[in-house]
Amino acid sequence: MAGDILVRAQGLALGYGGAPIVEGVDLEVRAGEAWFVIGPNGSGKTTLLRAILGLLAPRRGALWLHPDLDGRAHVGYVPQRAEWNAALPTTVREFVSLGHVGARTPRAERAERLRWALARAGLAGLEDRDYRALSGGQRQRALVARALVRRPRLLLLDEPTEELDVVSEAGLLDTLAELVRSEGTTLLFVTHELELAAERASHVALFGSGRVVAGPRDAVLCDGALERAFGAKAHAGGHP
Repeated sequence: MAGDILVRAQGLALGYGGAPIVEGVDLEVRAGEAWFVIGPNGSGKTTLLRAILGLLAPRRGALWLHPDLDGRAHVGYVPQRAEWNAALPTTVREFVSLGHVGARTPRAERAERLRWALARAGLAGLEDRDYRALSGGQRQRALVARALVRRPRLLLLDEPTEELDVVSEAGLLDTLAELVRSEGTTLLFVTHELELAAERASHVALFGSGRVVAGPRDAVLCDGALERAFGAKAHAGGHP
């Protein structure tokens, strides 16, 4: 339901050994919001996604997920790129259907969910095409479709536009915006592109210097907060 808190972090510290990578994370992600997670490389952006996916336990503090996300059945994940054996013949249908793994999707619903996900991702009619024959933009859309077959309430995306051209990037971002508008899907979108957050986010989590500033976009993307995070002059319309 719109407005429900899906993710809450309180005093959260995350790391892999030794000192935490990031600590003092306080944020609330509500249904239907488009969160962009930005900051320098190595600042803990992907680490936060791993914690939400249950792959990393908090060092300190608390990370709470809405009961609907229990077991992550209604959490979708889109990596930066697919690790795939290029020698393995695979149709788009077969690739996208892998999103059902671990979700316990009722068998009777799988075909309809596949059709819906392909349509939402802009791949309707391509289900029988060889995945290897897709363009870079189409492959990224296939990754989105693979996440969407779970009908996620929360969609995590780890720099999904990093290797896309301008046209493919805009198309993918428009697809995600439509999911937020029409389905109430909640986004957590990791990127280092400040301009994407300025244009597309409703909320921002700004990582830098081991800390996080989180809240509505306009409150976070001010020059002072950006300078503290990036250690250099930065503006929401461009790179530091």
